[in-house]
Amino acid sequence: MGTLSSALNIAVQSMLAEQTALDTTSNNIANANTPGYSRQTVSFTEAPPIEYGGQLYGNGVQISQIASQRNTVLQMRLDQETQQQGSYNSFLSTMQQVQTLFNETSGTGLQSSITAFFNSLQQLSTDPSNVNLRQAVLTSAQSMAQNFSGTSASLTSIQKSVDSTVVQSVSQIDSLTSQIAHLNGQISGAESIGQNAGSLIDQRTQLVNQLSGLIDVSEIDGGNGNLTLTTTSGSPLVVGKNSYQLTAQADPTTGFEHVYSLGNNDITSSISGGSLGGALQARDVAIPSVLSQLDAIASNLESSFNSANQAGFDLNGNPGGNFFVNPPAGGTGAAAAMSVAITDPSRIAASLDGSTGDNANITAMLNIQNQPIVGGQTPLGAYSNLVFKAGNDVSSAQSEQQGAAATIQQLQDQIGSVSGVSINEESANLVQYEQAYQAAAQVASVIATLTATTINMVNGAH
Repeated sequence: MGTLSSALNIAVQSMLAEQTALDTTSNNIANANTPGYSRQTVSFTEAPPIEYGGQLYGNGVQISQIASQRNTVLQMRLDQETQQQGSYNSFLSTMQQVQTLFNETSGTGLQSSITAFFNSLQQLSTDPSNVNLRQAVLTSAQSMAQNFSGTSASLTSIQKSVDSTVVQSVSQIDSLTSQIAHLNGQISGAESIGQNAGSLIDQRTQLVNQLSGLIDVSEIDGGNGNLTLTTTSGSPLVVGKNSYQLTAQADPTTGFEHVYSLGNNDITSSISGGSLGGALQARDVAIPSVLSQLDAIASNLESSFNSANQAGFDLNGNPGGNFFVNPPAGGTGAAAAMSVAITDPSRIAASLDGSTGDNANITAMLNIQNQPIVGGQTPLGAYSNLVFKAGNDVSSAQSEQQGAAATIQQLQDQIGSVSGVSINEESANLVQYEQAYQAAAQVASVIATLTATTINMVNGAH
């Protein structure tokens, strides 16, 4: 109102405002390296003027708000890409283990044992009555069968190992959703009374990003500071202050863990993102596909050789029987159960007419290697296709993973340009607010001196 007291009040308000700005800037600098921190800015506004004697008088400055700088659209995109990267990472880790089972250069594949088996048949065809060559055929057949069953067992072991991570992932998801729901309540409560909930929102943002690395998440603004989270298929995870726990239960048929929402809603097949989605994709789709192809090769090899051996006569002139133990009906599990039925090398039916030196039937067996017995492909052709499929799954996942990583880096850079703390900028702000504070303090000091002088003058007049 043009008085010393009003001027002093303006100076004090200015000091308080600049002090708030200094505190905010100091907090920004302190959290420059804190993951997920969003820099805060102070907005100054002119205080409402005061009318006195028909005149409007300025009333100083006030803080309108302290706001965290963030871009929710970019953050949602980052969460979506994090879901994809989590899925690719999990899937790739599993399928790289699968790929090592078919590494022909390191001798862990099946091609060498299949080839060795047909080579032993080739040798026997040159001297069908040679017992040593007959024994070599049985030995190579047994080695091939053991490799098939061993590979199948390794695939099943990898599958079970992946399955063991499901319970752990579900537990982590439930822990994160519980924390997010609790923060929802705190943020809503703080904002309802006009408090700055920026630090709480930063914490929630970090947790949502961690959750996105585990499972596919859809984010919906619930209003009043609340964030509603569901899976992309609509299963609730967080609504307001409430979190909805997922559970893992073993399927009675397969023994594998399935994921349930709201107690009895099986959502396993609908989970597509995060490390859980990638693990389920490997466990329920990719590995079964490899096992199915492996079983088809084993089953058709066994059936073809059994039929061929039954068509001829052994070294003693007796009709041939099964060469391999009959595969399971339908072929499922054929690789795991593959074994040689013959233990006596004389039981190999090399002859077609029953004579000792005839090699017509062993030649027929040898020709199986060039026959389309596995889905229109030769045995080695079908195996090569299996190896290619496993390698292609890994290659595709690697490409997708690299693409997601590049996108995530780009989004993080963009978010950093909005929310990140620039030490240079904050240092400049620190100097600016400090100078303003000192100027306001100087004004207050002058007014205090003038006030004291005025009081002394009044007292002196008396």
